[in-house]
Amino acid sequence: MPKKKSEEATFLGDVKDHIDEFIHASMDEHKTCFKKTIQKMFGMSKIVAERSSAPEEVESSLPLQTVVSD
Repeated sequence: MPKKKSEEATFLGDVKDHIDEFIHASMDEHKTCFKKTIQKMFGMSKIVAERSSAPEEVESSLPLQTVVSD
């Protein structure tokens, strides 16, 4: 059981450090981080869009109907 407690303490410590960094960051640091985050998001969505728009080889077969008119 002690291992779990220490993992939680480490996690909470990390979260606290990140919050402190966030609070004490300058406006420029926030802007830079925000830009990087947005670029990552667009980069990810671009990759997903490219994958989904990639032509997939689909074999289609349409039933052939012959209509004979008198």
